[in-house]
Amino acid sequence: MSQTNEPREPWLAELIGEAADKRMTDKQIRILEASVELFAGKGYASASTSEIAAMAGVAEGTIFRHYKTKKELLLTIVRPAMIKLLAPFMLKEFKDVLSSSYSSYGDFLRALAANRIQFLDRNKRLVRILIQELPFHPELQQQFREHVFSRVIAQAEAIVIRFQQQGEIIPLPPATVLRLSASSLLGYAAARYIAQESASTKWNDERELSATIDFIVKGLRP
Repeated sequence: MSQTNEPREPWLAELIGEAADKRMTDKQIRILEASVELFAGKGYASASTSEIAAMAGVAEGTIFRHYKTKKELLLTIVRPAMIKLLAPFMLKEFKDVLSSSYSSYGDFLRALAANRIQFLDRNKRLVRILIQELPFHPELQQQFREHVFSRVIAQAEAIVIRFQQQGEIIPLPPATVLRLSASSLLGYAAARYIAQESASTKWNDERELSATIDFIVKGLRP
């Protein structure tokens, strides 16, 4: 179980499973779990190793016996998650979305959003850490480009090109079309997450998703 007594998210359960296979001690596993909890909740910069140690129930020196720096601890969590877990996991779930035939670009975006929102809901801590830390750690950016982004971009661009050839999308570079589309969908996903965290915010998911997709499609229409 995680430090919050909630079920481990799928990516973390697999990471912990790999740690056990590598004969990591129970203390090391507790350090990983506490780090994930604090990095996701407070951010890497704000989470101290003393807080991690307290949550894991170990001495702070124990952390540095296994990890030379806090940065190494972050990379120990995120790097294998992207290379061994996130990329294959995303590609496996993404496969049906990218290989299906859609009658419109809007239909593709709706299927893409539904697929990614499901992933976000099941792996909130990992996504939160990536969103918070990718802009500040060049080594994580490189890993993300190599092992996640580059493995789906070509297939997604092919879908854009097909709809451009059908006259549905203006002749911008496919990568630009995807960037514009992703920016709007990420904005929707961020607002959705904030609304879920706030009990006072009313959120109509279908209405907001439809409005976002309509905005993208109309903006790209010739």
